[in-house]
Amino acid sequence: MSVDMSSQASDSNEDDFGEEEDEGAEEDDQGDIPDYYIGVESDVEQQEADAFDPEEYQFTCLTYRESQRVLTEEVNHVASTLKVSVAKLILVHFHWQVSQILDRYKSNSSQLLCESQVQPLSTCRSLTGGAPLQCGVCLQFVRRDALLSLPCQHSFCKSCWEQHCTVLVKDGIGVGISCMAQDCSLQTPEDFVLPLLPSEDLKDKYRRYLFRDYVESHFQMQLCPGADCPIVIKVQEPRARRVQCSRCGEVFCFKCRQMYHAPTDCATIRKWLTKCADDSETANYISAHTKDCPKCNICIEKNGGCNHMQCSKCKHDFCWMCLGDWKTHGSEYYECSRYKENPDIVNQSQQAQAREALKKYLFYFERCRYTLQYTYPYAYYMESGPRKKLFEYQQAQLEAEIENLSWKVERADSYERGEGELNNQMHIAEQRRRTLLKDFHDT
Repeated sequence: MSVDMSSQASDSNEDDFGEEEDEGAEEDDQGDIPDYYIGVESDVEQQEADAFDPEEYQFTCLTYRESQRVLTEEVNHVASTLKVSVAKLILVHFHWQVSQILDRYKSNSSQLLCESQVQPLSTCRSLTGGAPLQCGVCLQFVRRDALLSLPCQHSFCKSCWEQHCTVLVKDGIGVGISCMAQDCSLQTPEDFVLPLLPSEDLKDKYRRYLFRDYVESHFQMQLCPGADCPIVIKVQEPRARRVQCSRCGEVFCFKCRQMYHAPTDCATIRKWLTKCADDSETANYISAHTKDCPKCNICIEKNGGCNHMQCSKCKHDFCWMCLGDWKTHGSEYYECSRYKENPDIVNQSQQAQAREALKKYLFYFERCRYTLQYTYPYAYYMESGPRKKLFEYQQAQLEAEIENLSWKVERADSYERGEGELNNQMHIAEQRRRTLLKDFHDT
């Protein structure tokens, strides 16, 4: 769902309405805020292209092979140090934090293996017991060599294991196939599952799902969310910062893989999007089922029937679709549901072509605009106080400069002062944006 991030007004001060406060003190607090930006215009003229950017973030775009190489090196390092064959499962459990795994293994190796769900907490009783040998799932009697089990010793026939693994892989499961015994969460390693899959196609799918799960569990890696894009983004320090795929150009937040949302943090943006989705459902219903009477403006709900409406208050007859007077609507009422071509479409196309020459300025305009877009949820959840007042002041300053930049970009061809003034406005807006992020972006 596409959500307009500026559609919500802050209600964090609802409880303050009606309260009497020291208004003079508030005025004093705000008195020095305008001084915050003194000298900005002259400063930005001195700004170099490589000036400090609070959004600067080092990352690397890796291909599938490069990602596999990085993962394999870490697996080999842990496997050789711990002398275990289930290194991948251990790494997944601890989000591939190798140093933490090695430290934990030195202090208590058994606890590490149990936490990683590759070793049982205690010796489990085999479900087969002695003779006769019976599968714990299908209850069929089978030969001992037809039974398979993990270190937990819960034994099941090969046929049941095959069906179990096949169904889960078809459902898109990679890491996460566990023992079939009730209340047993022991994980199946890759070399246990692969021989049980009946076809090469299913084995290839399983390998792809494993790779996906390995990357998603790695604290320094993220899959590009672009459609069918195989690129993996790797960073040194995982943070909520802007990254861009070198292959498909997708821009997203590294930490949550959602659309980049500075200065708002990931948890807040999730709350905001959930709230917007809930509110938009109500708004969609109101928009679709209610309209104001065009004569007396009373709200009317339409719960069925044709487009001929009569106001219950003033008895005015009108068309639900266009709100026109039904008496003059005549036989053309059906046209209200038709799509009408925009007569200015040719002119709009010419404007779009003209804007092609302004890509540089539009780039900065869009960058400033998306920052402004996500300042609204940030302000919505901020607690009242001096810091919020400063934020709202900076937000208003950025908004004003973006409006100025937008005005000048749209009129660039006919603007008298030309490129120099437009270039200066671009730098002022960018400086406003960087100042806000420097002060309020989560570090």
